[in-house]
Amino acid sequence: MSTDSATTQPTRNVRAWGVLLVVCGALFLEGIDIAMLNVAVPDIAADIGLATGSAHWVISAYVLGYAGFMLLGGRSADLFGRRRVFLLALLAFVAFSGLGGLAGEAWMLVAARFVTGVAAGFMTPAGFSIVTSSFPEGPLRNRALTIYGAIGAGGFVLGTVAGGLLTTVSWRWVFFAPMALSALILIAGYVLIRGDTRASRGGGFDIGGAVTATTGMVALLYALVTFGESQDVRAGTTALALAALSIIAFVVIEARSSAPLVRLSLLRRGTLPFASLAGLLFIAAFFGFQFTITLYLQDLRGWTPLETGMTFAVMGIDLVLAPIFTPGLVERFGNARVMTAGLFSAAGAAALALRLEPDWTYPDLLPSLLLIAVAFALVYGPLTAAATEGLDEAEHGVAGGVVYTAFQLGAALGLAIVTVVLVDHGGSLATSADYRRALLVPTSFAVLAVVVGLVAVSRTRGAQGPTDCAVPADEVPCNA
Repeated sequence: MSTDSATTQPTRNVRAWGVLLVVCGALFLEGIDIAMLNVAVPDIAADIGLATGSAHWVISAYVLGYAGFMLLGGRSADLFGRRRVFLLALLAFVAFSGLGGLAGEAWMLVAARFVTGVAAGFMTPAGFSIVTSSFPEGPLRNRALTIYGAIGAGGFVLGTVAGGLLTTVSWRWVFFAPMALSALILIAGYVLIRGDTRASRGGGFDIGGAVTATTGMVALLYALVTFGESQDVRAGTTALALAALSIIAFVVIEARSSAPLVRLSLLRRGTLPFASLAGLLFIAAFFGFQFTITLYLQDLRGWTPLETGMTFAVMGIDLVLAPIFTPGLVERFGNARVMTAGLFSAAGAAALALRLEPDWTYPDLLPSLLLIAVAFALVYGPLTAAATEGLDEAEHGVAGGVVYTAFQLGAALGLAIVTVVLVDHGGSLATSADYRRALLVPTSFAVLAVVVGLVAVSRTRGAQGPTDCAVPADEVPCNA
């Protein structure tokens, strides 16, 4: 090795891991943002005059923007440059989060949340593709994605605790407090992330695909939210019909386009379709579980938002478990097997909670919470790594868009179905039997996720294992 190579290799490695920290920080920011709002919504609604039946739009508007623009965000990152899209989206995320904190009217807050979600829809797949393109496929990328996933999941878990603390001061701090962190991430990203080439397939931008995909996703999410939370059958049915027509149009356009937003063959390659479906079901199970347990603790047991948030804090051990254990397990067993083991853990967590009683305390919930922490440690990183296995680097952005769209659809689906099951015609949730019935929803989703994981394992059996990668474990990251 030449002297110049020996000198530059440590520098390139330091920069690569610095880039990973920046992107992880942005994902942590996105996770903590929505988690804090879950706790703060009642106070927000009371302060700015949102009716009880409309309070969910503080969360739902964000989800609509996030999931609706994810595919467009992923393709934009591949086409216009990951660094450019990531930094601009992060800037918009920070600006509109601050605007939400200043909002004095309900419409202003909901609009700010929608635009914040759109910004996240561009930021997340761009950040994901920055990670995958900065580390070579193999052990280094698996470790990087494990850390990336653990911090993202940790943001959501720790956000419930932070949200409880900040809401006791003022709900506006839920928006303002993360802004200092956001500014640091933005500055560090500007310094550390290098510009990349426009390496996507084709040079055009698929306007028709972008419009139909975004319309379809927004309409589908709106239908799920409407059916689940407001029970407006006409509006939900109309949105569902629009979603179906838009998705059909999207498929037709993509099949004929010379530069499609998403190549349809991409959805049949490797483990991307299985990883996306498993992710949808896993996140649906988690959101359904957390929502049910949150209502059980606050409505039936009378716990405060802070006490409820502290209950879920133990799941933050994922931040420790994932970086220490998961990369070694992936190197030995492969992404699909480790992911499936985590899905089994999630199914076990939900199944244990089916024994729920009216007087359960923290120790009764602890086994399920620990199993969920293990599930996140084993699922998130390997799932996202599996999604890009065998794909050209130029399509990692859109692959990330597919995976994270599936996550958001799963969150909306899990919340919608659990809400429908929990609705009581008398307007109250009288007994723990209501919550046990609702917990059947996340349990079912988790079991289905296990089935998908087993199919993914069977598809990868006999394929080249992760340890057969030609790239040495100490290889210098590709695009650092």
